[in-house]
Parts: sequence; C-alpha cells; structure tokens
Amino acid sequence: MISRNTVGTKCGWLLLSVVFVLGMFFVPAGGAEAAPDPKLVAGPENCGECHKAAVESWRKTKHFAGYRKLTRRKEAKAIAKKMGIKRIKRESLCMDCHFTSIIKGKRTKPIAGVSCESCHAPAKNWIDVHQDFGGKDATSKTETVAHRKARIAKLNAAGMIRPMNIYNLATNCIQCHTVPFEKLVNVGGHTPGSKFELVSWSQGEVRHNFVASQEKRNAQASPKRKRVLFMVGKAVELEYNLRGVAKATKKDTYAVKMARRAKAAIDTFKKVAGVVSTPEVKEILAVAAIVKLKLNNEAALLAAAEKISKSAQKLAAGYDGSAWAALDSMIPTKYQGTPTK
Repeated sequence: MISRNTVGTKCGWLLLSVVFVLGMFFVPAGGAEAAPDPKLVAGPENCGECHKAAVESWRKTKHFAGYRKLTRRKEAKAIAKKMGIKRIKRESLCMDCHFTSIIKGKRTKPIAGVSCESCHAPAKNWIDVHQDFGGKDATSKTETVAHRKARIAKLNAAGMIRPMNIYNLATNCIQCHTVPFEKLVNVGGHTPGSKFELVSWSQGEVRHNFVASQEKRNAQASPKRKRVLFMVGKAVELEYNLRGVAKATKKDTYAVKMARRAKAAIDTFKKVAGVVSTPEVKEILAVAAIVKLKLNNEAALLAAAEKISKSAQKLAAGYDGSAWAALDSMIPTKYQGTPTK
C-alpha cells in the first residue's frame, strides 16, 4: 500500500529507475540523449545503404509497424483526446517515443516509427565517420588499431551510441518503455510502462545482430554478454524509476507503478548480490538502503539515481560477464518476438 506521502512501502531500502526518450519532460544528467534531434536525423534509408540486413529485419518489427498502426488504434485516439492532442503525428509528445522525425520546412515531420537513430542517436554528425576504416579500399578487418581508436573517439564525440555501449543503449530503451511522463499516465490513461527487461527485449525481434554475427544469421548474444545486459539493465531500471518517483507530484498510477518497478529491481539486486559480488553491486544496494522513496523528495532521489548511474556505467565498462555464470538461472530465456534470420 502507499501511504499519504510515500510511494511504495516504507522499508529501509529504496529504488531507482529508468526513463528514456521523453527528453522534453526530463533528461537525467549522465544519461543518454532523449528523442533524436530532428535536425540531425539522417533517416533509416541512409543506414540501409550499408546495413541492408539490419534494416530489412527492422521492417518486420513492431517498432517499424507503429508508424502506420499507432494512429489507427482506438487506445491511442482515446489517450490523445484526453491529453488534448488533435493530431498524434503533428507536434505532440507521442512523437518523442513512437516516431523518427526530420525537419521539413518549418515543422517537424515523422518519417518512420522507432528506427535506427532512436537507438543509436541521430546520425548526420557520425554516419560517414563510422564507416570510414582508413581509406577507399579499407575494411573493418584491415583497419589499423590507431585508426580504429581515432574513429571510435570521433564517433563518441559526435554522439553515436555504439552497440558496445550497453549503458547508453539501455537508457535509450528504458526512457521510452517506462513512459516517464506523469500526466500522460494519470490523465491520458497511457499504460505506465511496459514490462521491459533488457535481455528478453534485445534478443527478440529487435536483435539486428548481423554485423557481429559472422555467419550473418542474426545470432543472439553470447552468454557472457547476456549477463552484462542483465546486470546493467536492472541497474538502469533502478536508476530511472528513482528519477520517475522524484518527478512524481501526486499519489496516483504513475507514482505507484514507478515505485513497484523499483522495488522489483532492488529485489532482483538483492538476489544478484547473493551470487555475484562486485563493488558496484554493493554500491547500488548501499544507495538503495538509505534513500527514502516518497513524494516531495526530488533532490535525494535524483542524487541517488546519479550514484546508481555511475555504478551502472562501471558495470557496463568494467566487466565482460565471464565471471558471472551464477547469474544464468536469473536471465530470461524467452524473448520478445522472433528475430529475423
């Protein structure tokens, strides 16, 4: 139950959280960018010039289908009406999470559903750099170590979210999947987030793992990578649910759901701590043990979220999962949708 001024049960520990692309509402310090900047979007067709298999796989996903189907759904129309939105594809908050947009004339125009740049960041500043391996005939296999290092530095500076940057990829996913906008949930009636879990959602229909799969069969991630995905995903859930509770203004569906998701994430970390001991796991549990999950506690909750963010980034960058086999029984084996072969 939730008391008058407390979101969730008043236990000694607390929560953290996950939010992603609703940047117009709140973008956490240290997190990934929110909705792709329409001025910098290159569009999926440009990505598809080289990544044909990945784009073809994307065309079979719900992310792709949403471009045409979303506005036809009765639920979407009902939410738009409650929010005072006349056209979902015209200057509405729906565009941040559900569409990829460009600037055309004087307005923002959706050109696709959730696409390449929704996950990897708008590409105009890095699309040429990421395929430049050091010369006209150079490839990823012949690229020199020095050139690769310089190229990656340029990509990072230009804002590309590379597949190896698990923390930023996770925050991008979660910021939309948690629906971090109180009014949209409480007034609009939008579902307060999906049951997002990084392994099961990244290994299903959105896998697009054609580059890393030498056989070009869109293979799933290795057991080691799944362990890191699982650990970082749970940490990011904690981080962003904390951020969500911090921004909640009333005891209602939004605050309650954020709190419950946070509690579930912290319970998972308690189980993780029983089989995997790292400084970062201890840091996360220590933060959760002292922060109070209640309304009107924004500063403390955001400070706790920042600490979780740092621990999550260290988990993503400092481990390859090889020593975390004990996590395997906790990691989902059923995925969201069927990947393209």
